[in-house]
Amino acid sequence: MSTMTKSISENTEATTFARFQSEFAEAVSGALQKAYGESSAVALEAELLSFEHVVSQIERPKKSEFGDLAFPLFPYVKLVKKAPKAVFDDIKSGMELSAEVGEVTFAGGYLNIKLSSHGVAQALAKEVLSAPQRFGQSTIGAGKRVLVEFSSPNIAKPFGIGHLRTTVIGASLNRIFGFLGYDTTSINYLGDWGTQFGKMIVAYQKWDGENALKENAIKGALALYVRFHKEEETDPSLSEAARLAFKKLEDGDAEMVKLWEMFKDVSWAEFKRVYDILGIDFDLITGESFLNDKMDSAIARLEAAGLTSESRGALVVDLEEFNLPPCLLRKQDGATLYATRDIAGLMYRWETYHFQESLYVVGSAQADHFKQVFKVIELLEDAEKTAPDERMTGKVKHIPFGWVKFEDQALKTRAGHVIYLDDVLQKAIALAEEKIREKNSELPELEKVANRIGVGAIVFSQLSVRKQKDVNFTWEGALSFEGETGPYLQYTHARLSSLLRKYGRELPDVASLDFGVLEDSVTHQLVVTLSRFPSVVELAAKEYEPFLISSYLLELTSLFNSFYQRRDDDGRIVKILSDDVALTDALMAVVSMTKTTIASGLDLLGVEAPEEM
Repeated sequence: MSTMTKSISENTEATTFARFQSEFAEAVSGALQKAYGESSAVALEAELLSFEHVVSQIERPKKSEFGDLAFPLFPYVKLVKKAPKAVFDDIKSGMELSAEVGEVTFAGGYLNIKLSSHGVAQALAKEVLSAPQRFGQSTIGAGKRVLVEFSSPNIAKPFGIGHLRTTVIGASLNRIFGFLGYDTTSINYLGDWGTQFGKMIVAYQKWDGENALKENAIKGALALYVRFHKEEETDPSLSEAARLAFKKLEDGDAEMVKLWEMFKDVSWAEFKRVYDILGIDFDLITGESFLNDKMDSAIARLEAAGLTSESRGALVVDLEEFNLPPCLLRKQDGATLYATRDIAGLMYRWETYHFQESLYVVGSAQADHFKQVFKVIELLEDAEKTAPDERMTGKVKHIPFGWVKFEDQALKTRAGHVIYLDDVLQKAIALAEEKIREKNSELPELEKVANRIGVGAIVFSQLSVRKQKDVNFTWEGALSFEGETGPYLQYTHARLSSLLRKYGRELPDVASLDFGVLEDSVTHQLVVTLSRFPSVVELAAKEYEPFLISSYLLELTSLFNSFYQRRDDDGRIVKILSDDVALTDALMAVVSMTKTTIASGLDLLGVEAPEEM
């Protein structure tokens, strides 16, 4: 649903779809004021007649045959006590709308408009073809900083399939916000501190860790980690040994620090290799250890604000009145916790970046943790009487997502139930190469294209479902190249590129293109859907939901394939490239705009768009 608040006359830089929507809303608002304003027999509140209210209620019709935009009449039917058709007649009779915008009809209790194919295509071509790389981009985020924390694997543990969702969702959100003009900072907050490192150190020292890590450091580290937990079940002394090892690490023991740094180095080398395959990098790579010298000051602020109390020897912030467990800051033995580090980290990031939003792309299982942390920050700002424009409250947000399971079973590092992300990516790339060699063995840069398609298949498999849904990972599903998949979108982009190569010349100036020849329903739907791309990107940012873009691209691609195969009244396929120059130019303009939009959408998802397949 639109959130526009300016009319077309006030917002000359609005996108094509937004401009047509705005003019429609302006016409409806004007007609409502004539029909039910102060001078009418049944006058309604001014707010219900305003442009702002009307434009906020506009939606897409449930059926495409009803039109392209719909305005619900039900609230007015109830207020003026008239039948829906009578209310429609009241409004339509007072509408001032040019034929270039479209035709108004009544259907299903809505006032609907079918936008002008010619009008939309002409305006869209001017918008897209003049600056293809900027189509859909915006300046709404200009001067605003957004931090996006995502991926965040644990040092000395595998980069498994369980990390895939946070990685690709976070990377996509970072791209989306950047596309809309925000100054983004992508953060990889590594799990590089905690008692598990005491366990790893003990296991390394006890079971010939140097040899265990020699062939494959990460797999060797996992084997040590799994062995520690298995033997800990029958040898409780291992737990105490791990605790003492981590205490030495905290105290700066040279040998412990050296081993810890070795674990970090070999882990990051593996992580970096996978990130390179995915085409993902970060503006800031940090870890929990970075906050070690910042937690005392954070706790001191909370104590000075009168928010802390003791519970069984531990230091906590009591959150019972907010129906939350107490936020544990320091254990009885003086050790700090994950929440302490997140609170200190938020304080540091606010002082460093003064962000508009700080997003944590972390699984749904951590929802209560973030509620606690954010509530503590809110209470601190209340206690310190922080000025509204200096508050983090409302600007820090948890972006949760569902579990990744393997054939309905949870993945558990302790038990060694891990699917390495690198293995998944390599299998997908190999399968893509195999399929390409079957169909087009002479394809230039075949290996590079296979890499793009294989990786795209895996990335899209995670972004083609809403982030809150659990994903049941199966090899067959993840590596599928059939149906509504990343390779399907990539293939369509390659087909569009091929058409443009066959066309073989520059498109004429937009002013000379005759879009009046494109009045069939399939082309109409394609052109209007193309015009919606900028609003889809803005909504994806507003809802923190890359799925909206993947869903849109599947809809657009389906429409293009119908456009590509459409038939005339005699049942013959209408060729896009023909001897009719005016028709061909208009059709190829649509092809070019579709190619641009698919490429931009895929890029926002982190999927490359090959020119050939």
